[in-house]
Amino acid sequence: MPKPSILWTELAAGQYAMSAGRVQPVADALMEAPRTADLNELITLLFDDNPSVAMRAADVLERISARPSPAVTRLFARNKAALLGLLMEATIKKTRWNLALIMGRLPLTRPEARRVAVFLEPWLDDPSSVIKTAALQGLADMARIDPSLLPSVLDTLHIRGRSGTPAMRARTRHLLAALEPDRPAKSRRPPASPTLADSQTDTL
Repeated sequence: MPKPSILWTELAAGQYAMSAGRVQPVADALMEAPRTADLNELITLLFDDNPSVAMRAADVLERISARPSPAVTRLFARNKAALLGLLMEATIKKTRWNLALIMGRLPLTRPEARRVAVFLEPWLDDPSSVIKTAALQGLADMARIDPSLLPSVLDTLHIRGRSGTPAMRARTRHLLAALEPDRPAKSRRPPASPTLADSQTDTL
C-alpha cells in the first residue's frame, strides 16, 4: 500500500469526522504558496474514500476559493466539470454546503448556472439550516451569472427571508441588498458565511 501523502495525512487529522482538524493551517499554506501539485491533489481528495478527508478537502477548497490566487483560478477552470459533477453526487452535508458556496466562484456559463440553480433549489427544504443558507448564497451567485434567474431568485429570497434561523434571515437580507441595490433595507450588516461552527448548533 502506498504511503499516504502529506496533504492526505494533514486532512485526516481530527478528533472526529466533523471536526475542522487542520483545515485552516492547510488552507493558509495553500494560499501562501499555491503549488500546482498540491492544488491538483486537493481536487483528487474531494473524491477520497475517507469521508473525513473528502469533507476537509472541500472545506479547504472553499476557504481558498474565497480569495483565489491565479493558480486557484486556473485550477477551477481545469476542474469545473469535476466540481459540477461532485455537486450533483455529494451526499455528505459538509461537502454539499462547501460546494454550494464554491459554485459562484467557478467560471460557469449561463446554461451551467441554470443547471446548478435547478439542483440547489431542493436544498432549500433540507433539515440543515446551514445547507439552506449555502443554497441561498449559491442561487444568488447563479443569478449574477445568468440574469434570467434573477426574478425567481428574488422571489425565493423574499419568501425565505420571512422565516428560518437568524443566520438565514441575515444572509437573505444581505443577498437582497446586493441584488436589489436600489431597494431600501433596514439592515445592511453582512452576516458571517456558513461555517462548521454554525453546524454545531444545527440539525445535520
